[in-house]
Amino acid sequence: MNQIDQESKIEVKFDNSLSSKVSLETELSENLYETMKDFVLHNPTWDQYKLINSALATFLVQNGCTDSSVSEIYINQLFTPSKSF
Repeated sequence: MNQIDQESKIEVKFDNSLSSKVSLETELSENLYETMKDFVLHNPTWDQYKLINSALATFLVQNGCTDSSVSEIYINQLFTPSKSF
């Protein structure tokens, strides 16, 4: 499992059918970072990349994005089992 960076900075790589990738670095509040870290540690099928991709896709779809690749990420995460913590 990929470990979350200790400095509360996350590098996200987006993967799509064209195999292009974009790196994103951002600062998070400590509470958000700790919650994300706990979620990833307690859900072995998730890592920080999948979590960020899922969160961004959910936000975009819920705010009107109609891109089919974003919708696909959103729909796939709806059917990914994860236990509550």
